[in-house]
Amino acid sequence: MTATPGSASSAGSRRHLSGIAEIRTFFRTNQQPIYFIGPTAFNLLGIDRWVRNFQYIAYYDSWDGQHPRVFTPENRPYVEFESSEQINNYLLRDPEVREYLSRRGGTPMVAMVFFDEETEEICREQGYTLILPPDTLRRRLDSKIVTTQLGNEAGAPSVPNVLGHAGSYAALTALAREAGLGDDLVVQTPYGDSGKTTFFIKSERDWDDCAADIDGQQLKVMKRINNQAAAVEACITRHGTIVGPFMTDLTGYPELTPYKGGWCGNDVFPEALSEADRTIAISHVRRLGDRLAQEGYRGFFEVDVLMDTDTGAVYLGELNPRISGASSMTNVTAGAYADVPLFLFHLLEFMDVDYTVDVEEINDRWRALAAVDVWSQLIMKEPGDDVERILAAPRTGAWRLSDGGALTFEHVTNDWHEITTEDEAFFMRVYGPGDFKFHGADLGILVTKGCMQTAAGLTERCRHYIEGIRAQYKSEPLPQAPPVMPIAYVK
Repeated sequence: MTATPGSASSAGSRRHLSGIAEIRTFFRTNQQPIYFIGPTAFNLLGIDRWVRNFQYIAYYDSWDGQHPRVFTPENRPYVEFESSEQINNYLLRDPEVREYLSRRGGTPMVAMVFFDEETEEICREQGYTLILPPDTLRRRLDSKIVTTQLGNEAGAPSVPNVLGHAGSYAALTALAREAGLGDDLVVQTPYGDSGKTTFFIKSERDWDDCAADIDGQQLKVMKRINNQAAAVEACITRHGTIVGPFMTDLTGYPELTPYKGGWCGNDVFPEALSEADRTIAISHVRRLGDRLAQEGYRGFFEVDVLMDTDTGAVYLGELNPRISGASSMTNVTAGAYADVPLFLFHLLEFMDVDYTVDVEEINDRWRALAAVDVWSQLIMKEPGDDVERILAAPRTGAWRLSDGGALTFEHVTNDWHEITTEDEAFFMRVYGPGDFKFHGADLGILVTKGCMQTAAGLTERCRHYIEGIRAQYKSEPLPQAPPVMPIAYVK
C-alpha cells in the first residue's frame, strides 16, 4: 500500500512535535521499522545515524556482511534484471527478505528510489507501507513536458522553448522559428535520463542521427544557451517547501562514464551559485514545490536549474520526483547537522505524527550554511565495451590519498559521514569478485571533501582517485558474453 500523508489516525490522537529539537528526539527514539530498499544502500546511506530502526535491504552487499544495518539475501540465483524497479520488486518478494522483515516485527515502512505499480501491489499484498507518493502521480510529474507546464504556471520558467511534435527536420525548424528559438536547438523527449534523451540539433544530419528516438513523441524544443547547471533537492511538507544545498553536476567525463552528457557526480561548494542566482533559484524551486503540492505530491524531489551565462537568466531544468543520486550529498551537509537531514522531513509527511516547523527559518539558515559546505562524489561506471568477470575489486570503506597520488585502503566504515579532509575518501563498491564488468556498469561511488572539477575539467586529485580505484579492479575476459544485470543511479 502507498501511504497517504497523515492518514494513519485522526489528527486529534496523533502526537504533535514542535520544532527541530522535538523532531530530533522523535527519530532518535523511533520504534517504527523503516527500510530503504534498492540495488545498493547508496542513496540514503547514513540516515540510520539519525533514525532509530532504519535498515537497508540491498541486492548487492557492498560490505560483505560487515554493515550491521544492511541485509542482503544469501540465495540470489541469476536473474536478468532490466531495471532498478525489477530489482526492488524481486527483493520485496524474496523469502529471506520477507522472513527478515517479519522477524523484526511491526508494519514495515519502505522507501526506494525507483518503483512502479507492481511495487505498490506487492506492498498491498504483504501489508507493507510504501512511504512514497503514488506511482501514477510520480510518473505524470516525471514528464519533462508536464514539469515545464507546471513550472510556467508557478512562475518558474524554463529555458525558452516550445512544446510540440515534429516528424521531420523541416517540421522541427519551422516549430522552433515560429517560437523565436533560432536554429541551434536542444530537444528533449518526455521521459528518461537526460544524458540519453536530450538531443542537440543544429543541422539535418543531427536530426537524422536521432530521428528514430524522437519521431512520434511530444517534444520540448529549446533554444540552446550557454549555461551553468546546478542540482538541488527539496522536500514538500505541509508547511511549505524546504530547499537543500545547490550542487554542480559532473557530466560526461569519459574517465567516469561512457555516456556523452551522462551524470557522473556532484560538487557541493559555496560558489556553486552566486548569491543573486541562489536567491532566484530557491524562489523557482519553492514555487515549483508549492505547485506540485497542489497536484497532491508530498515529500522528496530533485530539480535542476540552469543559469544562462550570457544573459544572467535563471531557469528551471528537469524534475526528478523522487529520492535521487544527489541525496547522498544533501543529507551530509551543514544544514542537515544544524537541523535534521532533508529526508527526515519526507518521513514526517508519511508517519503518524503531526509537527510544526518554521520553513522560512529553515530555508534562511540552510542558505547561510551553504557558505561552509564542500563535498563531492564520483559515480564510477565502466567505460569499456568488453564483458569481463571481476576477480578482485576495491573494498568498501575509508581510503587515503598520499602526497604522491597513491591510494591505499585504511579501514572498513559504514558511510562517509566521518570524512573530514580532502586526502581521505569513502568508496562504496557495487560489483565485487564474481560479478561482471560491462559497458556502463556502476562499479562504485567515491565521496570526499573538496571539489572534483574546475572550469578546466577534473582536478588532478580527482584523477588520482579515479586511477587509484580503477587499479584495484582485476578481471578476466569471457569467451562468450553472458546477459548482464544493469543498475542505474539515474538522477
